[in-house]
Amino acid sequence: MSSENTFHYALSSNNAWAGYKAHQNPQFFPKLAGGQSPEILWIGCSDSRCPETTILGMQPGDVFVHRNIANIVSPTDINTTAVIEYAVAHLKVKHVVLCGHSACGGAAAALSDARVGGVLDTWLLPLKTVRFNHAEELDAITDDKERTIRIAQLNVEAGIRVLMNNATIREAIAERGLEVHGVFFDIGCGRIKELGCGTAHKSSHAGHDHVVRGKHGQLVFGQDGEAEIAAAQ
Repeated sequence: MSSENTFHYALSSNNAWAGYKAHQNPQFFPKLAGGQSPEILWIGCSDSRCPETTILGMQPGDVFVHRNIANIVSPTDINTTAVIEYAVAHLKVKHVVLCGHSACGGAAAALSDARVGGVLDTWLLPLKTVRFNHAEELDAITDDKERTIRIAQLNVEAGIRVLMNNATIREAIAERGLEVHGVFFDIGCGRIKELGCGTAHKSSHAGHDHVVRGKHGQLVFGQDGEAEIAAAQ
């Protein structure tokens, strides 16, 4: 399929989706147009394989989103800081989620000594710093895939430390119990797992089975905290 055909297919698919949603729930779009009240701020990677609403099984209006190359959270990035301030101080989200993922090109680039070129080298400096700070651990991992996964996880942990020191977030934690979560998305299986960093160090699903009846079937959380999709009823 050519790039032009891909774009026109996307437009056609949008038209079909909009028609389906309007037929399914005539108030869906009017309600969306009336305002937003998401409970989650999602900070993730721009990677096309990590669409937050899709992988969470949620709907438009449920998640406020900021994505960039390699889900880097820098205290000097005014773009990220503005999103955090709006979501936390004005939209009053209840959860801030920082998500890394497997097969991350930015993580792989940070492990290489070669230059990417252009502004990307500057953007990836925080990840290069993560590599430097954890050189002994990363150098001990002989499998390239596993090393890339590990630095991506360490990048989330580093980003969580920045988030936990953000003034807007700190105030919301103290005043209304805002929760901050570091998670990792495995593209190979579609699962998200908590990394044990942020405001809560243990999964709220641990130790029991918990069924979430979502809009795309049932999500069954087992004792390991991982979700499995059951047949919709």
